[in-house]
Amino acid sequence: MSIRVAQGRSPAGPVIGVGVVGIAALLVFILAIFGSFTQVGVGEVGIVKHFGAIDTDHPDVFDPGIHTKVPFRDDVVIFDTRIQKEQVDSSAASKDGVTIHSTITINFHIEAAKAPLILQNIGANYKERIIDQQIQQAFKDVTAQYAGLELIQKREEVAIKAKGVLKDKLSPYFIVVDEFTIPNYEFPKEFNDAILATQVANQQNLQAKQLQEKARTEAETALIVAQGLANAQKAQATTLTPEYLQLQAINKWNGQLPQYLTPNTPLPFIGTTPTPTTK
Repeated sequence: MSIRVAQGRSPAGPVIGVGVVGIAALLVFILAIFGSFTQVGVGEVGIVKHFGAIDTDHPDVFDPGIHTKVPFRDDVVIFDTRIQKEQVDSSAASKDGVTIHSTITINFHIEAAKAPLILQNIGANYKERIIDQQIQQAFKDVTAQYAGLELIQKREEVAIKAKGVLKDKLSPYFIVVDEFTIPNYEFPKEFNDAILATQVANQQNLQAKQLQEKARTEAETALIVAQGLANAQKAQATTLTPEYLQLQAINKWNGQLPQYLTPNTPLPFIGTTPTPTTK
């Protein structure tokens, strides 16, 4: 007689399946909780996208602070509305055909209320797509109006004009230019050598003019001195009469007669010659 042992199904399989589902549900719940909140920092705005789309007519914009959103549906893109700095290496040609290289630096900010339109029409990488390109174009437009040497002499004027051009170019994109700076220019070696030679020539001309001016001044001074001496001698010849000299001697005499007289010498202030005594 054979005995059959009934084999029942093990309950471990369903238990493991329920556990996996439970863990997955817990993870989804946790993600949903954390995904329901977003934070916008100071000087920023958050543009809300619903399933990747933006309602440009009635956009949802978050101001700085903590906000709630619908998990898995809403996505928040953060835009910086503070003044930002951008640097671009640019090259252009002057009016006389000299190639110039420079690093352009600008300060700018976006119009916060227009951030949804910027995101919709340009994207979050608006600096690379719009600002950098327009900086280079503004630099080219302005430098083409000046000769190479004028760019050095009128650097501030060039920067002001380029700032105005860039403002006009970025205004349709709701980007405001605050500052435009051209720290330096880089010219070809030939141009630098020509500038140096010009500076040396100008310095030499200036030194020559200074020497000429010095010689002219010294000649005029010598002439004035000679004229003064001539006038003084003329005055002395007119005023130094024998009577005047005798009067000056009387004023300086101390009242004592000399003890010894040289033969044939006039007596002081008398004008007579003593007669030698005969023995």
